[in-house]
Amino acid sequence: MSDSRVFLITGASTGIGAATARHAVEAGYKVVLAARSEDKLQALAAELGGDDMALATPCDVTDFAQQEAVVAAALERWGRLDVAFANAGFGAARGFLEETPEHWRDMVLTNVLGAAYTIRATLPALKDAKGHLLLTGSVAGRRAIPGSLYSSTKWAVTGMGESVRQELNGTGVRTTVIEPGMVQTPFFEKPGEGRLEADDIARAVLYAVSQPAHVDVNELLIRPTAQEG
Repeated sequence: MSDSRVFLITGASTGIGAATARHAVEAGYKVVLAARSEDKLQALAAELGGDDMALATPCDVTDFAQQEAVVAAALERWGRLDVAFANAGFGAARGFLEETPEHWRDMVLTNVLGAAYTIRATLPALKDAKGHLLLTGSVAGRRAIPGSLYSSTKWAVTGMGESVRQELNGTGVRTTVIEPGMVQTPFFEKPGEGRLEADDIARAVLYAVSQPAHVDVNELLIRPTAQEG
């Protein structure tokens, strides 16, 4: 078993996931990188120090068997799992006559069921380690946004985070929902001014996991200074 702590991240190939992986390695973690884009994962793993520091594991989070395989690979490589960050997700245009039903289906399955699958796949190992579970929510999961089915998925994540926190009470596992406002990541097609950077969210993630074991930061709502809603 590795003496180093192990940090699993879904949606790890770009944006908040990749930034969190970099900060986690700087903080001394081994990282397990899960996403659908194998080439980006391999490039990130090489950047982070190769096989000694990072394990790249292609994964579609809507497939529970693939999520189980990611956890099994992490345990086989390092024998433990200390942090799991259910971060995979994507959005949709606002308007209930926008996007295709197929896009909606994929988004709901990824953002909601994918997060639940990550919880289910990682929970036994997290209980063994008295570890930390994090979910990527959103400001959009704290207020209704006109025409936004994406917002509805993030309301689900907000509720999921509190439900699993209550279930884990007394186990030593901590639970945090990270709720970013507008972040300059590939999530948004058009660049914008006054947005947060992925590194800003990664620092918040590492803040939550670096607290003493008796401190559980349940929610971190992070907006850019200029964001109105």
